[in-house]
Amino acid sequence: MPLGDPSVRKFRSLSTEWAALLQSASPQPDKEKFGELLQQLEWPAFFALAEDHGVISLLVGALANSFEKLVPQDILQKLRDRHRAQLFSSLTMTAELFRLIERFAGIGLEIMLVKGPALSVRAYGDPGMRQYGDLDLLVRHRDIHRATEVMAQAGFKPRISLDAIVAGKIPGQYLFTRPNTDLIVELHTERSLRYFPKPLPLEALFKRHVQVQIDGREIPALSIEDELVLICIHGAKHFWERLMWVADIAALVSRQVYLDWERAINAARVVGAERMLHTGLRLAMDLLETSLPEKIGKRVRGDRAAAHLAAQIGEWLPTAGYAAPGLVERAGFRMRMRGGWLSGPAYLLRLSILPTEEDWASDAGKSVGLLEVMRRPFRLAKKYGRDDKA
Repeated sequence: MPLGDPSVRKFRSLSTEWAALLQSASPQPDKEKFGELLQQLEWPAFFALAEDHGVISLLVGALANSFEKLVPQDILQKLRDRHRAQLFSSLTMTAELFRLIERFAGIGLEIMLVKGPALSVRAYGDPGMRQYGDLDLLVRHRDIHRATEVMAQAGFKPRISLDAIVAGKIPGQYLFTRPNTDLIVELHTERSLRYFPKPLPLEALFKRHVQVQIDGREIPALSIEDELVLICIHGAKHFWERLMWVADIAALVSRQVYLDWERAINAARVVGAERMLHTGLRLAMDLLETSLPEKIGKRVRGDRAAAHLAAQIGEWLPTAGYAAPGLVERAGFRMRMRGGWLSGPAYLLRLSILPTEEDWASDAGKSVGLLEVMRRPFRLAKKYGRDDKA
């Protein structure tokens, strides 16, 4: 039941529910405070809030043992059912991941796993604790044609045709679905990850890659530092509308005690994402009371622009996107998130005119034309020129 549903809109003030949800998503919750909050909740609204923010499994983990007796039985059962469904989905996707890794390795095509089960293992110690609906794999752009052929041979239907790839069209992601299943795989390249402010140094990322153990298998993945930068950029891309993205950062930096902070800062600097990194860390500190090394914490708190952005995000975050920023506010947010008098507007302009698959219409097999570039700003204005996501 989404927060935009009329049956829950009467709960206009979700301060207690939000406070309880923050405790459940924190790496170091105040258990006494959490227990007190649980006794004051409007449980249908709280369940809807947790579901919309993608933190059902974190809530189930926070309630385990000590607090389950405070939960109404119908809500507890719904929580368990959602968590069980998420675990089953994770197992299905992990099994598919293993098969795809073998296929790509068999032809010598190098790929890396980003987010999904790799992030879940490194942040929470369990591939099923984090909610994700697809598998994200990173490949070199020069390999995308061959990778698409491999995916088709594996039984997946590409959303982006080979004709579009030959024509040089760059989508937001190369999406693949398997017919009659819920399986979704997205391939990303250094050219499709357009929300990186500067070109992605893909060869450096492949050079720094590590192996993450998932269910006894070694899977190639981004380094911890590169993963941290990527998830901060991903959160900024989506205007930090879900608590799950903040919780991922908090859990990752709390669990990975050997994270190389200088390397992370440098990785963010190289792609122009220092403010995005600072904003993600500031949200983790302010909302989830995440502890950072003294030097890093001082650096993050010293970024006034990141503090302003975090405060702005805090105004719409509790509603999980149902009170999303309007078109003008979105534009201002994009520029401030990039930073700089010239770089901010340039970043916004690039995102506003570079066409994606939604702008191609029926011209997927043709080279990018002026019409597609002109069409995109009007489509974005139509899509986001409303005040209410619902």
